[in-house]
Amino acid sequence: MRDVAFERGAHELGEGCLAYLQPDGGWGWSNAGLIVGDGASLLVDTLFDLDLTAEMLTAFAPHTRSAPISTLLNTHANGDHCYGNQLVDGAEIIASSAAAREMSEVPPAMLAALNAAPGELGELFRSFFGEFRFDGIEQRLPTRTFDGRLDVEVGGRVVELIEVGPAHTGGDVIAHVPDARTVFTGDILFVGGTPIVWAGPLSNWIAACDLMLGMDIDTVVPGHGPVTDKSAVVEVRDYLAFIEAEAAARHAAGVDAFDAARDIARAMGVAGRSFASWGEFGRVSVNVETVYRTLDAGHASPDVVEQFRRMASIEGRGVAGST
Repeated sequence: MRDVAFERGAHELGEGCLAYLQPDGGWGWSNAGLIVGDGASLLVDTLFDLDLTAEMLTAFAPHTRSAPISTLLNTHANGDHCYGNQLVDGAEIIASSAAAREMSEVPPAMLAALNAAPGELGELFRSFFGEFRFDGIEQRLPTRTFDGRLDVEVGGRVVELIEVGPAHTGGDVIAHVPDARTVFTGDILFVGGTPIVWAGPLSNWIAACDLMLGMDIDTVVPGHGPVTDKSAVVEVRDYLAFIEAEAAARHAAGVDAFDAARDIARAMGVAGRSFASWGEFGRVSVNVETVYRTLDAGHASPDVVEQFRRMASIEGRGVAGST
């Protein structure tokens, strides 16, 4: 289903499902979803700050007036999928147990401080997230957690919540709506942007793609990018398989992880791979680090600030201090 215009706002997908899209789907510009039942709705994710979340809730209001949001699913712990939770009053908040644990690790106050930081650190942070406002966010954590799978009834409809992490993060969840042949993927799917494997292993993410490819679905709502179909799942799977194989070969040859990432980034372009044109291609450095950690438990990845420096360097962002 690639015919949904990639425009900011709420988009009706049919069968009581809606997507809220935020172009261009890059860093922090995540999507959300709404599953409307008889007198109740389930919201899939909030957004990165309060202003964005309020705008999204207003766009969904014509549907939630008669079917208020009774359940909020946070697909994972990244702030662009949960920092707006406080604006969804009265809803049960659901996440995987692993995601709930991770949410407390990066509180909004930390990002607010980084956004205001002087010098190279602040410049680096603002080059990725400077368009968002992290002040005034009161972190609201899940009130219900699960492991593996949880079927939730929402206004007479069943929504299947399936844990597929650790992959992008430690506790990724997808939401399958069988009667609408629709899946909301969270950040298990980026469309037009490069996936980033913070947790891994990559094999788990590939398995999640295979799981979705085996579902009876027509509509796929990614965590970032336009509404799509199974063809985009295949593309993400192919990217992950390529990175896993290329990084493993360089690891076996004793190549440094960052050198390997830069070499793979060049190789993608030379080979004419379709994903060489995706946005945020510098994320390859994080993905290679994850492969190296998977192959060697003793491999020490750099801290998250250095990870962002390296991504900026590969993308040619020109941030001060990049290596």
